[in-house]
Amino acid sequence: MEQQSSVLMSAQIHFLDARLSLVHIPLNEYQSYLQSILKLIFPARQSHGDVENASQSQEPSASWANQYAFLNVSVTPIECSIVCTKVLAEELFATHKSTAETSTTTRKDGAVISSEEFVVMSVEGEGLEAGKRVLELTSPLALAGISIFFFTTYFSDYILVPAKCKGQVIRALEDRGFQFEERAEAYVNPAARHDRNKSSTSSFGNLSPSTPPPVTVSELQARIFALLKRREIIPRVDTDIRLLQCAGRRDLPSSFTADEMGLQVGLTRCLVYQPRFLSLTLTSSEPASLLIERKLIANFDSENVLLGNKEDFLVPIMLDLEPLPLEATGIVCGVADRLCGRSDNGVLMNAIEMSYLSTARTGTVIVEEKDLNYAIEALRIDEKDALER
Repeated sequence: MEQQSSVLMSAQIHFLDARLSLVHIPLNEYQSYLQSILKLIFPARQSHGDVENASQSQEPSASWANQYAFLNVSVTPIECSIVCTKVLAEELFATHKSTAETSTTTRKDGAVISSEEFVVMSVEGEGLEAGKRVLELTSPLALAGISIFFFTTYFSDYILVPAKCKGQVIRALEDRGFQFEERAEAYVNPAARHDRNKSSTSSFGNLSPSTPPPVTVSELQARIFALLKRREIIPRVDTDIRLLQCAGRRDLPSSFTADEMGLQVGLTRCLVYQPRFLSLTLTSSEPASLLIERKLIANFDSENVLLGNKEDFLVPIMLDLEPLPLEATGIVCGVADRLCGRSDNGVLMNAIEMSYLSTARTGTVIVEEKDLNYAIEALRIDEKDALER
């Protein structure tokens, strides 16, 4: 069996209280759904009177950014993708009608809502570089054949998994050394024990019934890149897109209301004009997290409403996964393993700083500008990746 990484990590993982759906919106339909998207993000806009009252109170009011257990709205050069509760998905996107005066039927090329329901895990912890953290978190789930969607935010990582696989997720994490705390419904990995028991039967995407599941991360990586090769999925880079990882400011109580409104106004401006790249994540416990194109910062009246380094740019490398089934597994893990430079003996070497954004039909690797050429070369799909398994 492949030797495991000796890197230790302390991490806490717990399920959030939400049942979620994935929504895919074609870019050519974005403007048709804009009002629904804004209503989803800002369900209860404050009146001017509310703002005045909040500014006179001694304690900051509850943030509009904390109304959901989990919400993600992402616009990329490939698609618009939304993760929200199934109820809201059906209410805001399933009943959308054509704007044509003579049409009252739902657009056939409009929003697509997943039939699968998902649950989401929040991951908090320190001890690994970003690329290694993605790999260590996703590898036990990939080898267990569990499809995931991964979201790196300013504060935490979030992993979306099928609701029907929650028990399997628990077993896979426990097999990797995570301990379940019943009271908090959380996993704690105090020493990152990296021995792995025999994994459950894998549903690894598109393998034939006679193909045994992968038993090592290296084997899984080889199969993933062979699959990408067969489906002609090639990493795509737009060198004009430069991203920043930011968050809403909440560290200055004296300007809480002004910062909240400034963030809301800036986001609205960004969304109204259909950004090329913007990902917004809202949770009930953290300030808003944004992965945003640098030039969009001009939509905010003051850069001070956003936390984060605004000088070091990130670059997205996108994989259009539309040819693969939604339940395909191992993509995030396979990509992270390739970028972490795992050697033949399993030791992680030359790992670059990377994060990951999953959307309904796209996987986006986020790397620092200085690492772009290395990352592109590492993700290049060679003929050897297409060898028959």
